[in-house]
Amino acid sequence: MNRPRFLAAAAASVVLVIGPALALPALAAAPASSPAPVAASATAPVAASVQLPRPSGPHAVGRDTLHLVDGDRSDPWVPSAGPRQLMVSLYYPARRGTGGPAAPYMTREEARHLLELRVPGSTVPPEAISGVGTWARTAARPAHGRFPLVVLSPGFTLPRATLTGLAEDLASRGYVVALVDHPYENAGTTLPDGQTLPCAICDDSASIGGKAVAESRAADVSFVLDRLTGRHPAWRYARVIDAERVGMAGHSIGGNAAVATMAADARVRAGVNMDGDFFAPVPADGLDGRPFLMFGAKDRSPNDTTWDESWRDLDGWKRRLSVTGADHGSFTDVPLLARLVGIPDAEPLPYERSLALTRAYVAAFFDLHLKGVPQPLLDGPSPDHPEVSVRLP
Repeated sequence: MNRPRFLAAAAASVVLVIGPALALPALAAAPASSPAPVAASATAPVAASVQLPRPSGPHAVGRDTLHLVDGDRSDPWVPSAGPRQLMVSLYYPARRGTGGPAAPYMTREEARHLLELRVPGSTVPPEAISGVGTWARTAARPAHGRFPLVVLSPGFTLPRATLTGLAEDLASRGYVVALVDHPYENAGTTLPDGQTLPCAICDDSASIGGKAVAESRAADVSFVLDRLTGRHPAWRYARVIDAERVGMAGHSIGGNAAVATMAADARVRAGVNMDGDFFAPVPADGLDGRPFLMFGAKDRSPNDTTWDESWRDLDGWKRRLSVTGADHGSFTDVPLLARLVGIPDAEPLPYERSLALTRAYVAAFFDLHLKGVPQPLLDGPSPDHPEVSVRLP
């Protein structure tokens, strides 16, 4: 959710505009040389399903889904809908050999809504996206121990599923991950009763403004923390969460929401913004010394001054990482989804590589600040990751 980024997928000439002031890039695909199948065009069917890259940590991964209702807050975008509802996917370290089948990537209706919003006119079946294979097992028993909690918030219009590749990896490395959908802000959110809520503010984003969205998400996240770490938690395995070690990361407006949440909620000890403009700015007096990672594409919009302003105001440990070859969607599963619907590549960084970089640096940040494990990767250039430049204070 950034200031105008009218980006086209080269051969398909697909431009995805969210509103006159706030936009996300096209579903930029990875190169055809990578192993997943590539459709011939944005209207061609996909012949075979693909699986997300294997998580890199030592743990198996489980997944539960929560439907949370905030009875003290009306929905900010559709007040007539009643109390604010949230869908949360919980990924966690699991005991190997337990659990049911692999968790679905997203529902068919969520995929259909996403295609209608982001690739209008496409005849690609929704199953091409909803059928992406995952590694997390439903109803798996949690591993022994207590683990830090990381909240993830997706980009504007994007369902929470688009951060699955990162969520599964963090869980495999020893984190509980709460991946949050913010209804009416994305293409579609399916509730337990089968109803899929559409995007209600996509056409009004300019008048609403990114600051209002980021601050609304901060309220969402604080409520999720209440329900996961309070006296009567909503999750059956909440005992495995270490409530003293909580972090948050997000993509685009979800990354800005990490700052907004930290400004409002001291429980979040560390945050990451993945390529999101700071519509809600870092407070002038900082974040009480808490660490923050700015992780974005090297060629960000030259019209955005908020990164320089936020860098100045951050008062704790901080790093600014720039990724050569990345675009706005490179920190998510969006490039894979673009490949599956047949949008040709417009960027030189393949999905498998961009996901590996995202996983490595986000995990390193949380390993340092939530687990206390030194991370030289964050202190300068790495020969294993030449695409990433590191700015120190």
